Amino acid sequence: MSTHVTIIGAGLGGLTLARVLHVHGMASTVYEAEASPAARTQGGMLDIHDYNGQLAVKAADLTDEFQGIVLEGRQAMRFIDRDGTVLLDKADDGTGGRPEVQRGELRRILLDALPEGTVRWGHKVSGTRTLADGRHEVTFANGTSVTADLLVGADGAWSRVRPLLSDAVPEYAGEAFVETCLYDVETRHPAVARMVGGGSFAVFERDWEAQSIIAHRESGETIHTYAVLTRPLEWFDGVDFTDAAAATARIAAEYAGWAPEYTALLTDADTPPVLRPHFTLPPGHRWERVPGVTLVGDAAHLSVPNGEGANLAMLDGAELGEAIAAHPGDPEAALAAHERVLFPRIVEESAEAARRPTAREVVEFFNR
Repeated sequence: MSTHVTIIGAGLGGLTLARVLHVHGMASTVYEAEASPAARTQGGMLDIHDYNGQLAVKAADLTDEFQGIVLEGRQAMRFIDRDGTVLLDKADDGTGGRPEVQRGELRRILLDALPEGTVRWGHKVSGTRTLADGRHEVTFANGTSVTADLLVGADGAWSRVRPLLSDAVPEYAGEAFVETCLYDVETRHPAVARMVGGGSFAVFERDWEAQSIIAHRESGETIHTYAVLTRPLEWFDGVDFTDAAAATARIAAEYAGWAPEYTALLTDADTPPVLRPHFTLPPGHRWERVPGVTLVGDAAHLSVPNGEGANLAMLDGAELGEAIAAHPGDPEAALAAHERVLFPRIVEESAEAARRPTAREVVEFFNR
């Protein structure tokens, strides 16, 4: 008899796990804090790589659905330095192996591929504990609880499942994004639209040591911008993000001396600036095997954004689902197999994420 799997978190990792289990005829329930699939926007663009994220899509038997949400042309890249020197101007010829999709659309195809009722919305975890029989109880803020035979924490940076396995707590990485968006750019912001082009755009400080501005062309006529600032967390405490105009001016001031067409990505934005500080778990984070529970995605290996996070979360979920399917009735063998693969990957990826590439290295990577 196969073991029912309890998954905490309906992000890409948790949903991929649930879908792969379903493909193999195995049951799961996903508990999610958000009230519904439409509770909030699901972030911007994701490039899904042929060496990890797309492998998860294949394991989930959703290749056709995935192809249907790919935004053509978005693999184009234009990188410059703040003095205007073009570092990279690469068209999307369809061979890049990193097709771009909207995160929300990717989540939607995963949700649509699950049996009705798989995801239980409005279940914010308030606590977890190990019971005398070795199973795990999860309590929710709505007053309900569930006892899990096999529990998977797919609940992100501030996982409530992680303490069952590890004492590790995320620490600020010294860097943050400040996000803004421009809408209807072809008609309302044509100069910015021409500058950004059809895909990804970035303006770097020399060697990308202190700050940069990154922008992505999303679906329709939206440009999503990230001001990347290396500052102490206390510095951002001095920015009043409740006052959109003041916050925008304060962030833009950090780019004094940059050409106005670059800072227009911030100063002309149609949305208030949103602070996204980056946190990390210790490099090579791992834990001793605890019966009946494991982690995937940011709950297991949170690192600074480097284009791999969503891809790795999906791969974690897919590989765990396949391990569970390969060991029916033996969850411990499945979890041990999952962690044997997961831990070396965490070491490798955390080391890569911690190494800040120079602008030249970024250009050379994408010119390969």
